[in-house]
Amino acid sequence: MNLKNSVEYIKEKAKFKPEIGIILGSGLGDFVDTLENKLTISYEEIPGFPTATVAGHSGELIFGELSGKKIVAMKGRIHYYEGLGIEKVVYPTKVLCEFGIKNLIVTNACGAVNKSFKPGDIMLIKDHINFTGVNPLIGKNEDDKGPRFLDMTYTYSEKLRNTAKEIAKSIDLDVKEGVYMWFTGPCYETPAEIKMAEILGADAVGMSTVPEVIIARHRGLEVLGISCLTNMAAGILDQPLNHEEVIEVSSRIKNVFTEFISEIIKAI
Repeated sequence: MNLKNSVEYIKEKAKFKPEIGIILGSGLGDFVDTLENKLTISYEEIPGFPTATVAGHSGELIFGELSGKKIVAMKGRIHYYEGLGIEKVVYPTKVLCEFGIKNLIVTNACGAVNKSFKPGDIMLIKDHINFTGVNPLIGKNEDDKGPRFLDMTYTYSEKLRNTAKEIAKSIDLDVKEGVYMWFTGPCYETPAEIKMAEILGADAVGMSTVPEVIIARHRGLEVLGISCLTNMAAGILDQPLNHEEVIEVSSRIKNVFTEFISEIIKAI
């Protein structure tokens, strides 16, 4: 993979420099419909760029404007469970960072562990637990990008979270806040694993987000993490889990989600 080739190809197509990046999770891609002066580039046509294979992830890089802010959005992401390796999972995030963005909004659809949450809630990520044993910074450090030993104390920007909370109040949205725990997938977690996650302090569990966030922080970006809680995690309710439910709930709240993200971007 050649990062330079990918970036040069995209820069030939996109004629402006984005300020904000956003990674859109399962079923949340309709946000891009709000952008003006859009340019869409399929992942497949970008040299070296991995292709998303999961339902709800269309695999497009979209440049556009919202209230005068220049945006680059990933409509669909690569998951570790797709078997491409961690380097390809974070490759698109590295490409985004090469455009000089200062803020990255990372979204996902995930399962609620906290019993006071319910499907359809939106949660701001205040911290995460990496339960996979996988870290995209393992290997030779890119010294020109960031430190060998990355501090993760302030991984999720308090400033951006406070902005998001103010926006939520202004649109009468009961937004939650909590800790996200990353499992590799593609299996949903067992009830015993969810019980463990709760004991360890997780409010939600999912199969994405953490690797991209680590890369963004390594490169000094301010990160805002937002989870769409699409289901209660395994064992909390006496029913099986399925991906169709994830997409259905994401679709049901897409208008609220889009308004929330749009107002946050205006305020950044």
